[in-house]
Amino acid sequence: MRRLSILILLLFVGLAAARADEVLETYRARLSARDHFNTNGERLTSPAEIIRQDRANVHRFGIVDPEDQSDQFFSSEKNRAILEKLLEAGHSKPAAYQAVVNGTPVVVVTVLRGNRGEYVTVSIIHD
Repeated sequence: MRRLSILILLLFVGLAAARADEVLETYRARLSARDHFNTNGERLTSPAEIIRQDRANVHRFGIVDPEDQSDQFFSSEKNRAILEKLLEAGHSKPAAYQAVVNGTPVVVVTVLRGNRGEYVTVSIIHD
């Protein structure tokens, strides 16, 4: 009986470890006023659009705010294009999204891979 209990415990520990999501990338960025407008000068209105523009500014146009860190994941235009889908699959708080759209916060963006695929979370460090 003791052996069975130990085996069951090991099974649960193994399953818990297997379910842990893998962090693929984490970076910090200031979502400045210039990140809130696309290259045509149109105001962006969603968190995904603004974060995507920030990454395009960093990787494509070389426009880097002092608080911006580089990343590898969004250096790919393909990955920037799926940002909205990745955010929808994530677990960010609505207040974080409101701060992104309505302000110029410093954010931490984390790209993760879980059992349902890749997703992104956004956390506000400060405004």
